Amino acid sequence: MSLLTKSGGILGPIATVLGYVMTGIFAVLAAMSLPNIGLAIILFTVVIYMIMLPLTYRQQKFSRMTPLMNPELTAIREKYKGKNDQATMQRMNEETQQVYAKYGVNPAGSCVQLVVQMLILFPLYRVIMNVPAYVDQVKAVFTNLASQLLKTPGAEKYLKDIAGSIQATTIAKEFTENTIIDTLYKFRPDNWTALAKQFPDLSGVISSTEKTIGQMNNFLGLNIANTPMNYIREHASVWFVIGAILVPVLAALTQWVSVKVSMAGNTQPEGSDQMAGTMKIMNNVMPLMSAFFCLTLPVGMGIYWIMSAVVRMVQTILINKRLEKQDMEEILRKNMEKAKKKMEKKGGVTGAQIAQNAAINTRKVDDQLSRAKRMQKAATGLDESALTRRANVRPGSLAEKANMVSEYNEKHRKK
Repeated sequence: MSLLTKSGGILGPIATVLGYVMTGIFAVLAAMSLPNIGLAIILFTVVIYMIMLPLTYRQQKFSRMTPLMNPELTAIREKYKGKNDQATMQRMNEETQQVYAKYGVNPAGSCVQLVVQMLILFPLYRVIMNVPAYVDQVKAVFTNLASQLLKTPGAEKYLKDIAGSIQATTIAKEFTENTIIDTLYKFRPDNWTALAKQFPDLSGVISSTEKTIGQMNNFLGLNIANTPMNYIREHASVWFVIGAILVPVLAALTQWVSVKVSMAGNTQPEGSDQMAGTMKIMNNVMPLMSAFFCLTLPVGMGIYWIMSAVVRMVQTILINKRLEKQDMEEILRKNMEKAKKKMEKKGGVTGAQIAQNAAINTRKVDDQLSRAKRMQKAATGLDESALTRRANVRPGSLAEKANMVSEYNEKHRKK
């Protein structure tokens, strides 16, 4: 691993680990005569999301279980409505946690996945911005030229002056081979031409370095170290402009579709209109933010953004298909057994109490089922949300009974 400008602080070790992963992937591609950084980013994205698959599965499972949990969670909130003392809030929290344990979900799972994604995204930005610092094969492309520039009079001042114009890493007071490589990696075609003109004795090594790194950074005609905004500003060719615009557009589109796929079939909790409205706004704003980021960041970041959305979509579809094939009542039974053993070990609520609470919830469903059916016969029809809930559960299952109780409670409140 090279010692070029790396991400420091708490994200430094994460960036270093990601660099090792990138190095391994790039080595495999190089062995296949495909030493392309864009392809390495695509494969890297797939590997990272496969590692995060368990977190993704738990998050999706929670989303699928939410409609089944809602009747019980709503009943708990109604039970303690208007009571805000500490003891009451503690009891409500305990009963809520018992429901989560019964269904085998953790509401914090989605937050954990988001944190993990952000902990990966920020170091990944540093890796892509300074690929030679993390991928030895890429650093080797610049080593010969950097060592010769270090010995050439006037090269240090020239590169320091040009570093600011290309938004390169801030150059240290003491110019080294590593800081030269950091600057050279940000070079655009006009910078390479100017460098060869400024130092004609090095024109041969400059030309070969530009050609090699250009092939590594080329992805569908775009240099992944450059930004779409720079392409739009500097290239008169309409094809370069179209290609550059496609990066943020595809990033926004895939992000939007990914959100739609993840939300498909998930019912919002009752009484959460405000939350649903907030989520809708966020789901519409995030794709626009993705487009802005991918417009101003290197193309390599856009590739990661697009691929991450595509991989999430595929994972979501496959996970949903797996969950649809599972027997929900069997899942509940297993979750109750796990919850009993876990609580008995902690010395808190006993397994018997959990089983009793689960049985009480089931009996309440059975007791109110007949009344709910009578109410349905008298009613003129069901609203759209009720029909949706009924369509998503198996006839005669516990989930259907829970929905029947929910519909009965809604009509009872209307009276």
